[in-house]
Amino acid sequence: MKLPRRKFLHLAAGAIALPTVPQIARAQAYPTRPVRIIVGFAPAGATDIFTRLIAQSLSERLGQQFVVENRPGAATNLAVEAVVRSPPDGYTLLGFDLSAAANATLYDKLNFVFLRDIAPVAGVARVPQIMTVDLAVPARTVPEFIAYAKANPGKITMASAGNGSPMHMAGELFKMMSGVDLLHVPYRGGGPALVDLMGGQVQVGFFTAAASMEYIRTGKLRALGVADATRSEALPDIPTVSESVPGYEASFWAGLGAPKGTPAGIIDALNREINAGLADARLKARLADLGGTALSGSPSDFGKFVADETEKWGKVVRAANIKAE
Repeated sequence: MKLPRRKFLHLAAGAIALPTVPQIARAQAYPTRPVRIIVGFAPAGATDIFTRLIAQSLSERLGQQFVVENRPGAATNLAVEAVVRSPPDGYTLLGFDLSAAANATLYDKLNFVFLRDIAPVAGVARVPQIMTVDLAVPARTVPEFIAYAKANPGKITMASAGNGSPMHMAGELFKMMSGVDLLHVPYRGGGPALVDLMGGQVQVGFFTAAASMEYIRTGKLRALGVADATRSEALPDIPTVSESVPGYEASFWAGLGAPKGTPAGIIDALNREINAGLADARLKARLADLGGTALSGSPSDFGKFVADETEKWGKVVRAANIKAE
């Protein structure tokens, strides 16, 4: 029987083998040596920052070092493949974000199937992306920007961190739902895109709150809307995009995964400690400083979330005919 795509995604994402007695024994002893967490981005990006925060928390809670290893390249696919090929023993984990959900559709030929080959461990953080414009743009609200863009079709430039990046996905969804025509300008990372937005080389971008809050607060950029279902506690005066474009939501998120076949006892132990760390007041405060909130829940909760995101952004990739760089 051929399952509907959505049901298959949920089953594939949530499928974790039941623990056997040897697996339980290994989980009780875990970890006995350092654990590496591979991240497919350069240091200092949002995913790297959130992964390092949870790695520090796990190191403190479990008494072994959780070391972040940055392995950028091929839009995070190199990092994913490295984890897929690693022994499923809990000593190699993956720090990933929305990019993995988009890549599942963006790339025709990968050496892995993400939802099949990466077992969900836990969500870490969810952060709103902020629709932000250069100060020279004559729009101060989302409706004003939509009117401005419709009066200048294809002339307004939209920056992103690259094809298929969370920024790009947020922008393409906005274009689809608001009916505007923006000219996409991909950069090799969010940092250069942000610099050029402040310099007036591009006119609009969807940056995480963590990256853009400082510049918004100091008046170097203008925030038009929060790309989340609710207003941001860090920027409470900025309306959501969905207040003007009903149903719009494009949050950035990050979490951890493990190679398929990692003992369920180890995954459950990691999930328990990650959720406990996210509940700690110090870590909650640090996430809040970055404009984020904890993405807590069970491995199956996180698996369903990733499957839903894969379905959602796959539709955007296909509708916008986005191609990998």
